[in-house]
Amino acid sequence: MEFDEQKAIEFIRQHAPEIEAAAYDDDEILNVIDMIYDYYEANGMLDVDFDEDGDDDETEFGKIVDYVGRMLAKDKAATIQPCHIAPIVEAEQKYEESLVNGD
Repeated sequence: MEFDEQKAIEFIRQHAPEIEAAAYDDDEILNVIDMIYDYYEANGMLDVDFDEDGDDDETEFGKIVDYVGRMLAKDKAATIQPCHIAPIVEAEQKYEESLVNGD
């Protein structure tokens, strides 16, 4: 399956209920998705020959959350609260896994 931004946003809303209560609009969530992909690109994780560098999933997850937090702090228009970054990143990664697993 192919990554679909709108489906990713819907998936995130379904799998991170705490962000639904915060009433973020689709553009704000899409901004975080874009930041996750910026992290992947900056770290060579989109390369076809990408080879794990030995980081476990929790370490990589933490690095992504930190990166997104730093980028949101620089974005004056961003309204995503720091406490909502990890749930959004986690839900986005679950969406990616669902594409790989064909769920």
